[in-house]
Amino acid sequence: MSKEIVIKAENISKQYRLGQVGTGTLSHDLKRWWSLMRGKEDPYLQVGVENDRTKKATDDYAWALREVNFEIASGDTIGIIGKNGAGKSTLLKLLSRVTSPTTGEIKIKGRIASLLEVGTGFHPELTGRENIYMNGAILGMTKKEIASKFDEIVDFAGVEMYIDTPVKRYSSGMYVRLAFGVAAHLEPEILIVDEVLAVGDAEFQKKCLGKMSDVASHGRTIIFVSHNMQAVQSLCKSAMYMKAGRVTDMGPTATVINNYLSREIRNSLERKWELDVDAPGNDKVRLLSAVIQTSDAVNNSVISINTAFSIKFEFYNYFEGQQLNLSLFLNTASGVCVFAVGTQAKNMSKGRQLAELHIPSSFLNDDIYTINLMIVKDTASVIFKIDDVLIFEVIDSVRNGAWFGKWPGAVRPDLKFTSEKM
Repeated sequence: MSKEIVIKAENISKQYRLGQVGTGTLSHDLKRWWSLMRGKEDPYLQVGVENDRTKKATDDYAWALREVNFEIASGDTIGIIGKNGAGKSTLLKLLSRVTSPTTGEIKIKGRIASLLEVGTGFHPELTGRENIYMNGAILGMTKKEIASKFDEIVDFAGVEMYIDTPVKRYSSGMYVRLAFGVAAHLEPEILIVDEVLAVGDAEFQKKCLGKMSDVASHGRTIIFVSHNMQAVQSLCKSAMYMKAGRVTDMGPTATVINNYLSREIRNSLERKWELDVDAPGNDKVRLLSAVIQTSDAVNNSVISINTAFSIKFEFYNYFEGQQLNLSLFLNTASGVCVFAVGTQAKNMSKGRQLAELHIPSSFLNDDIYTINLMIVKDTASVIFKIDDVLIFEVIDSVRNGAWFGKWPGAVRPDLKFTSEKM
């Protein structure tokens, strides 16, 4: 039995004019109006550059979204991922009807509650209590329905002391807590949540993810934008990968995330610096090189699950007799720490030092990994830290039988596991 389609986007695009608003816009509007009056196509739909913020603009117009098509069914939980500037927030604004598409059509069935950014939908001069009732009325709820949810919203947000205070005096965290509480508890058919959860603390983020899971379990639709791949993977059954205003991939969450990470992250197996101010560090230590060296001398750039390799660091110690140790953190690209390991603390002589960690074969699973490094003095004081100093991908070169799925887990050790007749 197929699910009911609640959101359908048909060839939607969104164009923005670059530069100062008001400079030449009247003449452009007249040209656009005159073309449409004569039954011709909007002349400015034929121009415009791709949305790439790293490049200098060569036109007066840019396409934030370009020819986006998708369908979302009732009860779906979909995560939208992509780099900054990919068009994710623009898409959410179109779905929330904050703005309209330049071309194309969006069909939506059901009430939408949106949490796009801090303060969206709240009037700063109204109290928290008044804003709850105002938001509920906007969603089409009666005063009685809102009142039945009021205590639950206030308890979830943890702002009972300030509920009769104008929200303009709230901190950004309080704003988000109350806004999310309103959006999630007033029972919309479709809940849209942007990256605003980054404002809250860890405990509140956990509550929000738990609430969204609860909302999804009751058959409501959730659209969730986040750079936290763990949150997307734990909450969403499917995902959409956007790049430069277009939908690049859409499907099962794990598959889409893996495609996104493999396309956006490139291997960085070797980094070297000269012993000067350009080398990362300070007046105590400076990192001179970080290198991944595999056991395969022929193809050193390919690391498979059965490849052994070493991670080597060369650094310069500026003080004789400093007691130092190194801490290494190996993380997946989605932010999961696979392990943390440290060298033994010891008094080091002044000059160049070398540290090396050996990773055996048949240990790591296929994934993209990043390495963070810390140098610690006297086992207590961090004197140097660098994140993502190396990035590498482990590929799966082993297939067991006819199964071609992704092996679960961050590690994939070759352990002896047997069975026999008793």
